[in-house]
Amino acid sequence: MEGAFNNSMPSPFSYTFTPDISSANVTDTVTNTWMDTRIWSKLPQPLIDRVIAFLPPPAFFRARCVCKRWYSLLFSSSFLELYIQISPRRHWFLFFKHKSLKSYICGNNSSTTRGSCGQTSTDNIFEGYLFDPYDIAWYRISFPLVPPGFSPAAASGGLICWVSDEAGAKSIILCNPLIGSLTQLPLTSRQRLFPSTGFKAGPSSIDVAIAGDDLISPYAVKNLSTECFHIDAGGFYSLWGTTSSLPRLCSLESGQMVCVDDRFYCMNYNPFSVLVYEIAENSWCKIQAPMRRFLRSPSLVESMDKLILVAAVEKSKLNVPKSLRLWSLQACGTTWVEIERMPQQLYLQFEELEAGHGFDCVGHGKFIAIIIRGSDRALLFDIFRKAWQWIPPCPYINHGGEDVNELHGFAYEPTLTTPVTGLLDQLTIPFQSFSELIG
Repeated sequence: MEGAFNNSMPSPFSYTFTPDISSANVTDTVTNTWMDTRIWSKLPQPLIDRVIAFLPPPAFFRARCVCKRWYSLLFSSSFLELYIQISPRRHWFLFFKHKSLKSYICGNNSSTTRGSCGQTSTDNIFEGYLFDPYDIAWYRISFPLVPPGFSPAAASGGLICWVSDEAGAKSIILCNPLIGSLTQLPLTSRQRLFPSTGFKAGPSSIDVAIAGDDLISPYAVKNLSTECFHIDAGGFYSLWGTTSSLPRLCSLESGQMVCVDDRFYCMNYNPFSVLVYEIAENSWCKIQAPMRRFLRSPSLVESMDKLILVAAVEKSKLNVPKSLRLWSLQACGTTWVEIERMPQQLYLQFEELEAGHGFDCVGHGKFIAIIIRGSDRALLFDIFRKAWQWIPPCPYINHGGEDVNELHGFAYEPTLTTPVTGLLDQLTIPFQSFSELIG
């Protein structure tokens, strides 16, 4: 694994510090017996390493400034092995400033200076915004190694999957922004415009599915096929050799798929339904959506290893108040159960801000973020606490400007090491093709 840090490189995070009321007692705390340096200086190094491994990434990168040894932990195999074993999972979100595909296409036909994901022509560097839903804190992070002409399409296992914007065979990059790693996959075999992307990075395998938007001519696309990339530690691989046909007359909107229990899920439109791709079986099926005739802006999210459908419900001909509801797909795989409704007073406020533009959702752990399209406003729902709250505006975004960019979010688990990408170094070694086993 190759790191992107050296002595001259700053931390990947930018911070906004908020004064703490307890800071007035810092002097008293430092002089307390518990902070006696004669005690803390005697701690064994293995114990210190375990403490550091529990730090969240922003605190870890600040701690690297303490001494040379702590700085070198990012490149220590023994520390990274310990980190993988004991570091807690963090269910964070990663947002990008994102224009609609229509705006992107128009922009590429004109002299615009901004790309589709917050990249400017002056610095030529992508920028993302990490949100910690536990501490309600924002961090800015940059992607200096990602080349122009790519957009983030999915996230899994601490990696961001970037897909090339240009029509044709798609180039795909896997990036861990915390350590600056960048790994490129082989080109896809089929020509596409803006396909839907499914991405799953586990401890010992990587799966990528690219579906829909097949180019049938230079001026037309059709949802025809799926092609998959697979590699695992067992030595099996498929370099886009596993293909399947999409269900007839399916209508996909370009975007990311949701992965739950080795299945990729995505919304089908006109009428609403849910498409399911079985990774192991290389096949598609369709699930009927709940209340499909009355849904608006339906989104699929993964939360606590369950598939959740979030949508506004509008029954114009019935005496039922408009609402925003959440349904969970049951273990049988075909039945939906309503699990939550947004409080009516909050929904009226949400509806006024949303103004019919629609919304997108992303789930991670016990949290679901609901982002209003065409703005940077978002709600956070805690499934365990059944609590709703507005997410404070990101301090790194220029609010109220003429060039309004909506936020496009991903479920992101920040991690200091992603050893699974080392499997891609084995692509030059001849071993058995995964597509031969299932085909």
